[in-house]
Amino acid sequence: MDWFFQVKTVEEALKTLFSHWSPPPPQVELVHLTECRTRVLGADVRSNEDIPPHCRSTVDGYAVLAKDTFGASESLPAILQVVEDIPMGSLPRRKLTAGLASKIPTGGILPDGADACVMIEHTESLPDGTVLIMKPVSPGENVIQKGEDVSAGSLLLPRGSRLRPPDVGALAALGVCQVPVAKKPTVAVVSTGDEIVPPEASPGPGQIRDINSYSIAASVESAGGDPLILGIAHDTYDALRSMVERGLEAADMVIVSGGSSVGVRDHAVRVFSDLGPPGVFVHGVAVRPGKPVIMGASGNKLLFGLPGHPVSALTAFSLFVRPSIDAMLGALDPSNLAASAAIAGAETVIEPTVTARLTRNVSSAPGRQDHIRVRLIQDKDGFWAEPILGKSGLITTMVRAQGEIVVPRNSEGLQKGTTVQVRLYST
Repeated sequence: MDWFFQVKTVEEALKTLFSHWSPPPPQVELVHLTECRTRVLGADVRSNEDIPPHCRSTVDGYAVLAKDTFGASESLPAILQVVEDIPMGSLPRRKLTAGLASKIPTGGILPDGADACVMIEHTESLPDGTVLIMKPVSPGENVIQKGEDVSAGSLLLPRGSRLRPPDVGALAALGVCQVPVAKKPTVAVVSTGDEIVPPEASPGPGQIRDINSYSIAASVESAGGDPLILGIAHDTYDALRSMVERGLEAADMVIVSGGSSVGVRDHAVRVFSDLGPPGVFVHGVAVRPGKPVIMGASGNKLLFGLPGHPVSALTAFSLFVRPSIDAMLGALDPSNLAASAAIAGAETVIEPTVTARLTRNVSSAPGRQDHIRVRLIQDKDGFWAEPILGKSGLITTMVRAQGEIVVPRNSEGLQKGTTVQVRLYST
């Protein structure tokens, strides 16, 4: 079949991708708590205990029965007998009944019978072992209840969660030291082009150092995959096919940068077709930069052909490769077409956004989705988004950018002062 630039919208391309390919269930491995940040959970984590295991004070002060403080004021304080000074990290020895109080530190365990704590600022201790309470408290005030953070048997983190620092802390609170995570998919990366040389080489006339192998590999790592840089393939069918076959043997996915267009030296679409089935199912997407994207598969291993221009390659990666890696990790359900539609706005994962106003007009051609790199400028009125314009072969346009905005495909552009959402680039 002739796959040359049967251009699809971003939404159509994603739906086509996920209708032709289903990720295999992720393999699960155990990693230590200190190594799980940014990994994707491979199984639900439920609590086998209450956190905290006891009611605890949130203030330095006195544990009391709340009803003993009702009506207390500076002019008419409640007077309670102090029966214990509760040490930090120890169980209280005395149960409280009406008229009694225990001194307690922040984080201290409430004694039986107590249901509230009074801040020390609202008390005055007397030499006779009593304490004046000058402000009333309600039941539960200044107290963290047993199991209030996590109750025994409850779901703490569902499978597919990408672990953040607070999630790691919650796992530590439960004593989960060996964390079940999805095994990282191996992604082989190939650059093509007779003019491409390794970064350590001194380019000759007409040559350029390999940018894409390393920026794509870094993107794979950021997305949660394990990159495998295979090297540079010459601009011949046999050289590229041999390299892709190596990738299919060693990896779960193969990405080729360059050779995805329709020139005489662009062999990726033919190689992918010949290595099927299913072969190629997308060639060309209505997006700028990144139009000459190829998506295919050999068996159940995905094949991506990304444009050779660095900015185009990274834009296409964000839109199509990253959600595929998310799906392989179990962080995205590809059967959920609503999720796929959300991804079409380049939001493959929840990423921070900033509301800003454009510093200048931005033009766009109807019928394609434009991704515009921007840098942020802050003044007393908020943020401004300054477009960073430049050809898609200039990697420094992304280096200088802090994020991007998306111009919808049916728009002819955006006016200066328009409020936009800037999707911040991840690290």
